Amino acid sequence: MVLVWIEKVKMSFPQWLSLSALVIVLDQLSKAWITSHFGYGESLYVLSVFNLVLAHNTGAAFSFLSDAGGMQRWLFSIIAIVASVWITWLLRRHAAQMLFALALSMILGGALGNLIDRIAYGYVVDFLQFHWDEHYFPAFNLADSAITCGAALLILESFTGKRHGTAAG
Repeated sequence: MVLVWIEKVKMSFPQWLSLSALVIVLDQLSKAWITSHFGYGESLYVLSVFNLVLAHNTGAAFSFLSDAGGMQRWLFSIIAIVASVWITWLLRRHAAQMLFALALSMILGGALGNLIDRIAYGYVVDFLQFHWDEHYFPAFNLADSAITCGAALLILESFTGKRHGTAAG
């Protein structure tokens, strides 16, 4: 039902870029708020399974390569820039394919939101922390959430049978 509705929505390439920009703005505003109200490592209990916490992630997802000595800052920045260029190209080419374009827009906004942190600070600001008893999921942020939702939409979209390759389009 939702997929049928999404496929009926018509948005242009600039509108998809605007959605990515909205993800970036919301991500950066939320990170600015948390850094102005929390000290590094400070945590606030919100629910029995959720805390707000100010964390700095110098690595990639789940702190992968966080202890790599600093090279990861530039490695992940270059990867994010190359991926963003490629995603923008795909988005321009497939702007009429709603679910695919929605997924790409969310991933693009999330990637650029985290890239801003990585370049400006050398780490990504994370603050959403879920847990079950003493088992904690690594902290994350709105950009990570947008990337994850976009990736899930790409998986969902892959079941529709549409192809987005470079040859046939």
